[in-house]
Amino acid sequence: MSRGTGGGSTSEARARLLGTATRVFYAEGIHSVGVDRIIAEAQVTRATLYRHFSGKEELVLAYLDQADQGIRAQVAAARTSEASAADKIRAVGRALADGISSPGFRGCAFLNAVAEYPDPEHPVHQAVLAHRQWFLDTMTELLAQAGHSPADAAGRHFVMLRDGAMAAGCLFDPELVCETFLQAVEGILQRRPASP
Repeated sequence: MSRGTGGGSTSEARARLLGTATRVFYAEGIHSVGVDRIIAEAQVTRATLYRHFSGKEELVLAYLDQADQGIRAQVAAARTSEASAADKIRAVGRALADGISSPGFRGCAFLNAVAEYPDPEHPVHQAVLAHRQWFLDTMTELLAQAGHSPADAAGRHFVMLRDGAMAAGCLFDPELVCETFLQAVEGILQRRPASP
């Protein structure tokens, strides 16, 4: 959260800092980018950075929180539709595929971050685990609504497919990766037990 006192310029400066950090952290990696570069590219002073964030770690956590909120919004849009549970799962899969095929795609922000913060006790690692647990729980719940019982294995399968697609999407032809991922999601849906 911003620790600034409010006002348009304070919010604008924080947004520039977070926008710059998001762009360079995602494109180049977190450890490879220092706060001096973020300050310069955001066109703020060092004091402004520290008015909004206690340091780089808090900025990294804000970056991951922003990514988390974006994914939660995509999933919420799918969940609030009038579609069947299976179609909601397909919609989540399509949203993920759209991300993979978007310009500048460089993998999953969370998988990239956890590779740079391997200590399970580190706050960045903990933020990644919290996001992933939410995503697993959400997909497991949707799969249960679609008729999987128990849905735990199907939820884990979906998350593993997503992880593989995110990793492959920046290494191979993203269209082929998306096609393969969406076929695999369909496979999970088709394997659900028949209703009694």
